[in-house]
Amino acid sequence: MSLVHKELTAGVATVTLDSPPNRNALSMRLLSDLKDRLTWALAEPEARVIVLTATGKVFCSGADIKEQRSAEGRPEAPVTASFPEILELVWESPKPVICRMNGTARAGGLGLVAACDFAVAPLTATFAFTEVRLGVVPAMISVPVLRRVGARAAAEYFLTGEVFDAVRAVEIGLISRAVPEEELDAAVAHYAGLLARGGPESLAITKRLVREVPMVSFAEGLRRMTELSAERFTSEEGQEGIAAYMDKRPPRWVPRQD
Repeated sequence: MSLVHKELTAGVATVTLDSPPNRNALSMRLLSDLKDRLTWALAEPEARVIVLTATGKVFCSGADIKEQRSAEGRPEAPVTASFPEILELVWESPKPVICRMNGTARAGGLGLVAACDFAVAPLTATFAFTEVRLGVVPAMISVPVLRRVGARAAAEYFLTGEVFDAVRAVEIGLISRAVPEEELDAAVAHYAGLLARGGPESLAITKRLVREVPMVSFAEGLRRMTELSAERFTSEEGQEGIAAYMDKRPPRWVPRQD
């Protein structure tokens, strides 16, 4: 039985971690299933938006510590399985990815949160980078997390392992929004609905633009973006979007609400 489920509804591919007995820990089996489901969502032509969520009260507790020991009980190198590849799949996904945090997250689970384009959590959720308290470091997850969270806040929570709440997670840029638990689904649906209205190619290019433009000089940025603007206005997708606007109809890429 799979530890990660998939569902496709109205253009939204939902990928759900389902291992509540161990708080959706990143076991080798869960990671294998997660990679499979994400690959499906990325390849599915009808999926316009991906939602990553979980069952139970915890979104993800991080690495499965029980798998980090040898048969003789000695600590071994971390059982990473496909975790780096999964983080890259989420981060580089041409389709927008929304993390619907059903609850608390710790350590490696926060790597998944940070890799997503949007993250919505209930106000009751708590967060912590607990690695240093085990004598290890938040190594792999630092790659996406340090692209969301500033150095000062990262140092505070990476070094102390202190638990912080969802409001603080929004303040430091780790998540997009914190809402009352009863409003969680509505907030995720709000984002998904807006994203489904964007052109698939335009969304993928804009994701890269947000990350790459700040890394080039002002003049170089203007040069590249002038070329990109002209290219997109004359593209097939751009022409369809403009025609749909003039005709007062939805573009062809907007999923039908049957």
